[in-house]
Amino acid sequence: MEEVCNKKTTRDIVLKTAGPVLIEVFLGTLFGMVDMMMLGRIAEPGEAAASIAAVGITNQVVFIALSLVQSLNVGATAMVARYVGAKKEGRIENVVRHVILLTQVLLVLPIFIFGLVYTDQIMKIIGAHQDTLMYGRNYFKVIIIGLIFQAFNFSIYAVLRGAGDTKTPMNINLKVNTLNVVGNAVLIYGLFGFPRLGVTGAGISTSFSQMIATLMLLRHIFKKNTIIKINLKNRFKFNRDIMYNLVKIGIPASLEQIAFRAGILVFVRIVSSLGTVAYATHQICLNISGLSFTPGQAFGIAASSLTGRSLGADDPDKAEEYIRTSGKIGAIIATTVGVIFFFFGSFIASLYTKDPNVIEEAAKILKVIAIIQPFQSSQLIIAGGLRGAGDTVWTLVAIFFSVLIVRVILAYLFIIKLELGLIGAWYAMFCDQVVRWGLIRYRFKTDKWKYISIR
Repeated sequence: MEEVCNKKTTRDIVLKTAGPVLIEVFLGTLFGMVDMMMLGRIAEPGEAAASIAAVGITNQVVFIALSLVQSLNVGATAMVARYVGAKKEGRIENVVRHVILLTQVLLVLPIFIFGLVYTDQIMKIIGAHQDTLMYGRNYFKVIIIGLIFQAFNFSIYAVLRGAGDTKTPMNINLKVNTLNVVGNAVLIYGLFGFPRLGVTGAGISTSFSQMIATLMLLRHIFKKNTIIKINLKNRFKFNRDIMYNLVKIGIPASLEQIAFRAGILVFVRIVSSLGTVAYATHQICLNISGLSFTPGQAFGIAASSLTGRSLGADDPDKAEEYIRTSGKIGAIIATTVGVIFFFFGSFIASLYTKDPNVIEEAAKILKVIAIIQPFQSSQLIIAGGLRGAGDTVWTLVAIFFSVLIVRVILAYLFIIKLELGLIGAWYAMFCDQVVRWGLIRYRFKTDKWKYISIR
């Protein structure tokens, strides 16, 4: 009887922690899908395809920047979770100050300058054709400006989640995503007397929304009654232990993200060789598949926070229980999403475009995405737990091998050599996910992640 009650308690804690994140990520992805649908329904077909491609190209750069920011945030989440579990909340403010300084000065500022100066060159390297450059150049620049705010927001969200506060990021993101969708409609199509700006309007709306989120977060962390608070009267003091932890956890996480994004860039170059329309179709499928990532992301974040707090309280068995419970719940939700994709792929694709060829191809790809779901969800959640423990070296190994080697080589084989077309890219992604799942699961079963120390 006691065991049943304990399981219910564990499940309830996981749901309480992951629930707000799931709602946040799910609705955020849904809003992103609506944005893409708006661009796909621009009156001129050529402009629509080029605009969607421009978003995909720009996202690759943004993802690289935010991935590097998130790699340092992994260390911040792990430290804050440990400090909360060990009842050392007084150390949290200094963690926040260090992670903001590192992300903004060392990462975001150079990317911001480089992105504005070499816009065309960067877009061409990733695979932009002339039509994509024409429609997407200004969008790229506006999004790079908004990156300053977005990176700051990501850092504060990571710290809040590490402390177990998943409701504040959810509430802020729901508000700003709603603002972004409304702003996109107004500026893309030129409603209510505003100019019709197309894809550039989508960029302005996105960056403005991120700035509003920053203002809301600043208001929150300057309050006195919150666990994550900043007192401007306190001087910044360099802390060697905090820097050690950020570097110890962050460097493997950074290398992981560099390996991942390098693999994705090569992968995107291979896919873009199929042409603008094929790449736009690929981008639509990526946009839809983003919905399937939400259970894994949400329960991975929950597993990360709960694992760190359990290890901080010297209870590694509880940490393992949280990861396993998160995995079971996430798998049920991910499988449900997969079933929807498998049987209703054509309908979902038709929301983006009226082109029957694109719809037919997207429906086939969505069947592949549906089969990926169990492996994808499991590896995202377990990897989240490993990162919460500070075990970022093994996730680096898994990403390096599965993405940079398996996905890239198979994409080249399927698309260039066997000429399977766009669906060949998704066969490669399926193999990548299965290999990554196997490597992550193997590490989890060794129990070595339970004994990683954080100062």
